[in-house]
Amino acid sequence: MDIIIPGFETRSIGVADGVELNAAVGGHGPALVLVHGFPQTHLMWRHVAPLLAEHHTVVCPDLRGYGASSKPEAVAEDTYSKRTMAADIIGLADALGFDRFALVGHDRGAHVAFRAGLDHPNRISHLGILDIVPTLDTWNVLHGVGAAVAFHLYLMAQPPGLPEQMIANSAETFFGHFLDTWSMSSDAIPAEVRAEYLRACRDAVPSIVADYRATATVDVGHDQADLDAGTRLTMPVTVVQQDWGQQLGFDATAIWQPWVADLQHFTTQAGHFMAEEAPEDIAMLILNLVRR
Repeated sequence: MDIIIPGFETRSIGVADGVELNAAVGGHGPALVLVHGFPQTHLMWRHVAPLLAEHHTVVCPDLRGYGASSKPEAVAEDTYSKRTMAADIIGLADALGFDRFALVGHDRGAHVAFRAGLDHPNRISHLGILDIVPTLDTWNVLHGVGAAVAFHLYLMAQPPGLPEQMIANSAETFFGHFLDTWSMSSDAIPAEVRAEYLRACRDAVPSIVADYRATATVDVGHDQADLDAGTRLTMPVTVVQQDWGQQLGFDATAIWQPWVADLQHFTTQAGHFMAEEAPEDIAMLILNLVRR
């Protein structure tokens, strides 16, 4: 049986030429888009979305290249750039008739949300970022043996061929490693959801690698250009992270300040999959964000 978010309907929505996003839609009120992370699908919001749907029209898409969304071949360096993937989210809003909307992203979805906020500030009213620093800063804070925590970034940054083959040959072990080690709670991701995440990832190895490869190439250039130009996020922004600064030796709030005009920064005691481990807390932080 397919796993669904209670009270939501699933749609396939065209957002770009030849690209459709699978999205769960529910609730009523001001628009709020929730974008998932790795190695997950829109189902990571299954606890948070119904809480928010009491106050908002909530849309939970699978990103391009993930879940049941289109997985175009990476024929150009920007096929899976965060700029392109952010444009998909704007196309999703256009298709649903949302002129302005709040946007919250986790992990990969947070990188997409960050880029959407920079590229489309007139469309996004509030921005929530869960457990990342910007792409450019991600590479800058990884040093020495501490960088081993992000070994997958370096693997998938390699030229096409090797990472796809290595991951496809051990997909369940590779993707399962992150589901098992990035959570503080052993029951946050039940067996049926874990199995769905693994199935979805096994079916999307080339596009997932292309997404990460873009983060080591074209996305860095886009971030650097905005930093050099002094481009900042102008909408209210809430960042929620594990205490990566303590673990890797950087000041997370200081990293975000050059990028954000109106910042609230929080750390969580939950693990990386915070929306599944502490959904009530995350829902409340999102509701507080959109009230600013």
